Amino acid sequence: MDLGAFSVSLAVKDLKASRAFYEKLGFEVFDGKEEENWLMLRSGSTKIGLFQGMFEQNVLTFNPTDVRTIQRELKAQGVSFVREADETTDGSEHATLLDPDGNPILFDQF
Repeated sequence: MDLGAFSVSLAVKDLKASRAFYEKLGFEVFDGKEEENWLMLRSGSTKIGLFQGMFEQNVLTFNPTDVRTIQRELKAQGVSFVREADETTDGSEHATLLDPDGNPILFDQF
């Protein structure tokens, strides 16, 4: 199962402060909209997302090319989702599940 690119989506309190901090660590903005309270940063092959007011906690994020296939495969293994992708549509969609400790895992196809 190809889960796609991986990043950590951080729930931040202050987007500007978080951006400044991670830029000191060598990260650079490569996507996002500061006016919409989200930015994607990269340092080499490591990617993190900064999201202010969008998530209650940090999220493990995968960007697959086919979220619907992953969802079907995981459901066949008995995995439950808290938000399922709409399998009657094509294109951009997402699905979310929780690991055994309650950590959210987002499959975000765009």
